[in-house]
Amino acid sequence: MTLTERFLRYVKVETTSNEETGVTPSTPTQMAFAKMLEQELKDLNFEDVVLDELGYLYATLPANTDKQVPVIGFIAHMDTAPDASGKNVNPRIVENYDGKDIQLNADTVMQTSYFPELLNHVGEDLIVTDGTTLLGADDKAGIAEIISAMLYLREHPEIEHGKIRIAFNPDEEIGMGAHHFNVELFGCDWAYTMDGGEVGELEFENFNAASAKITFHGTNVHPGTAKDKMVNAALLAMEFAEQLPEEERPEHTEGYEGFYHLIGMNGTVEEAQLSYIIRDHNRELFEARKQNILNVAENINKQYPGRCEVVLKDQYYNMLEKVQEADAENQKKGLPGIIDLAKQAILEAGCPVKVQPIRGGTDGAQLSFKGLPCPNIFAGGMNMHGRFEYVPIQSMEKAMMTIVKICQLAANC
Repeated sequence: MTLTERFLRYVKVETTSNEETGVTPSTPTQMAFAKMLEQELKDLNFEDVVLDELGYLYATLPANTDKQVPVIGFIAHMDTAPDASGKNVNPRIVENYDGKDIQLNADTVMQTSYFPELLNHVGEDLIVTDGTTLLGADDKAGIAEIISAMLYLREHPEIEHGKIRIAFNPDEEIGMGAHHFNVELFGCDWAYTMDGGEVGELEFENFNAASAKITFHGTNVHPGTAKDKMVNAALLAMEFAEQLPEEERPEHTEGYEGFYHLIGMNGTVEEAQLSYIIRDHNRELFEARKQNILNVAENINKQYPGRCEVVLKDQYYNMLEKVQEADAENQKKGLPGIIDLAKQAILEAGCPVKVQPIRGGTDGAQLSFKGLPCPNIFAGGMNMHGRFEYVPIQSMEKAMMTIVKICQLAANC
């Protein structure tokens, strides 16, 4: 089975996650997919294949050298985002892409004017959707690339490598992917998530992240007799939102700029709720943003005592500090730097290295704070989480070879 065939097989399996279920994995389709992968790994004679009761799948490709080589891991997630349907995915291949708009179905066109990145892939073979679902390259491309890279190493015994661990986890898209990851069982010196986008991307800085749920308590009386009695919770919510800086919303920020993002709202006169996510790369600015949420709530309560409640929850932190600590330790031990190794591998796989901060988070961020330094490498997918998602086959092949090169370089440095 080729890399492309493996990927096309995976995306046809529904694995949408759901943050409302409160269980792990959050949907039964993910466990079904995990069991399918478990059997595949066993059939391919991987060692130490373990699928736990929470849907985390681990396996080993043993070393083919007696050299003392660090144990490196590669990780991808099995779920797809709930932002768009992942059921009945019907991919097709646009061979030798000609640079024109792509007709996904009778009513849906992927336009180069809207998605100019398409033009970077003229002459390549693009896997696209039928315009009704997402594709699932995020992150089934990563899974296909990891397994294919392991098989490539097995088929090329002349490439020396140490022990390699692989893992596939559920629920990354709802922020729960690393929560039950067994770092001790995984047993790696460090790892990489294969969960980035455009070819050549290498990410080891991400947002610090928190969620905020703000509840407003109103008093509802008949509007005909409401004077000096009614307190409208929905209007309090609007007043709260207006006190946050408009220019610090996602649609007005880029690079290292943080934001407040209103992701949900509902309400009546009696009760209303706003849901925000808070993001910033800088830890001090991140803490200041959380405090500002509390300050705005305090302002509301000064005018309307006891009407506004805030629940803040940290979600993950910037992995940069943990990666830097690990690189310093590696230097003391005479081991390669985690980032330098990835950069060299990407170059040797024939790609430009594109280091950039993640304007989001990956499982690797949480894993880094659980003792497993874990930068993120491109998997090739573009326009993730929607019906315009696509992945160039050539990008997946380069991601696969980046994995191979990392293993080879680690054994020969």
